[in-house]
Amino acid sequence: MIPASFEYHRPRSLDEAIGLLAQHGEDARVVAGGHSLIPMMKLRLAKPEHLVDLQDLDELRGIRSEPDAVIIAALATQHELIGAELLAAKCPIIRETALQIADPQVRYCGTLGGNVANGDPGNDMPAVMVALGATYRVKGRGGERDIPARDFYEGAYSTALREGDILVAVRIPMPADGHGYAYEKQKRKVGDYATAAAAVVLTMSGGVCSSAAIALTNVADTPLFAKEAGEAVVGTAVDEAAISEAARRAQHIASPSADGRGPADFRTHVAGIMVRRALARAKERAG
Repeated sequence: MIPASFEYHRPRSLDEAIGLLAQHGEDARVVAGGHSLIPMMKLRLAKPEHLVDLQDLDELRGIRSEPDAVIIAALATQHELIGAELLAAKCPIIRETALQIADPQVRYCGTLGGNVANGDPGNDMPAVMVALGATYRVKGRGGERDIPARDFYEGAYSTALREGDILVAVRIPMPADGHGYAYEKQKRKVGDYATAAAAVVLTMSGGVCSSAAIALTNVADTPLFAKEAGEAVVGTAVDEAAISEAARRAQHIASPSADGRGPADFRTHVAGIMVRRALARAKERAG
């Protein structure tokens, strides 16, 4: 289909972009890589009268480290995440996840900011950011503020962004050296949304799990932080009994809808399997 008509804007600075959003209010939407918004516009599920393209904003590009965190600017593409040596060394779950998003053509254009900001429950990066304890830096007419990823998602396509806000960067606390990680995703075909997926980040000390965070993709209206599932493996050797209990707890909070990926009970079952696989792989990688 063809999108409804709109006026196109290409600001040269972040402040100009924020000004355009303030001027046009709820009639304006921002676009980065376009792989989330443009399909919705083609289906007439989104009909912005003004489209604000962020592609010229170099201030929204780059990947860097601070002493205690990794900072990824919003316009970093999935392709750039895959190739970033810093992320491969310090936060490899991001590369592992980016490689499972869509296909190479999409990954050359699709951005991290777009993936995490639009609230699509099928997107992969939100659950990873929830597991990592990331924080989103947002800028709007009222200035800048930071929103924890675990508090950002309110419903399908509904987030804590206010009218006129732009997500400008993602801050990820530096994972511990030797941490274990995994993003396990079951899908019908290459490039598809997950039937269910699980992100795991954990640390081991002396053969015992000292911390664990688990998050789920596409089994609810938002990414799910499976806090109690993570607690099930802390203090254990992440053995079969602990993994089984974590998977059971994760399944308990899942509430997927029946769709072309399968009935709800099947997708809940798959979520448990993804948690089991992710925990086993993360334990294998830890240390």
